[in-house]
Amino acid sequence: MENESITILLVDDESDILDFVGYNLRKEGYSVITADNGKDAIVKAEKSRPHLILLDVMMPEMDGIETCRELKRIPALAESLVVFFTARSEDFTQILSLDAGGDDYLTKPIKPAVLISKVKSLLRRHSLTRSSAMVFEAGDLMIDREKYTVYREGKEIQLARKEFEMLSLLASKPDKVFTRDEILSRVWDDDVIVGERTIDVHIRKIREKTESEHIRTIKGVGYKFVP
Repeated sequence: MENESITILLVDDESDILDFVGYNLRKEGYSVITADNGKDAIVKAEKSRPHLILLDVMMPEMDGIETCRELKRIPALAESLVVFFTARSEDFTQILSLDAGGDDYLTKPIKPAVLISKVKSLLRRHSLTRSSAMVFEAGDLMIDREKYTVYREGKEIQLARKEFEMLSLLASKPDKVFTRDEILSRVWDDDVIVGERTIDVHIRKIREKTESEHIRTIKGVGYKFVP
């Protein structure tokens, strides 16, 4: 099957979830690896280098937030998407997840068909972004879309995937005002429900990490990149 070359690491402390979700992913042809705790997930991720990691938030020993932070520190996993998959849907948990470097957030319970659709969409969008790779300068930043890397004055800056995609989008057209709706549709899928606070969290993190004020807030409209 066409998905056989794609590896997904499913991390959850509930065996029923591992069995049920794992079954549906395997039925689509994905190669699925499972782990029931954060520490085991890190070991298996380093070994298998999965394309996508579906990560529960509430787990014993090491919760999903801490696990994600550890995963994001591993250079070999720079290309792995980390998507939180949890029953906790409140804004606070979502913000924590994004702050930890998560690329997206899915809420349980979710119908198998919807989960598969979202997984395919995430992987497809990542693939399309990679295929349109290019390197360009924006102010004092150099953005390498191929390597998902940003440099400032020769120093590499580590951004989470969604942070990178937002910065890359805004910097691709300096001084153009991108509305919040436009950012949501370009960086997230139309069928993914994301609140305005999610955009604000990403913008704040981008500003902190790049130590610059290139991104300007246009009150009541959206954001623009000023070189």
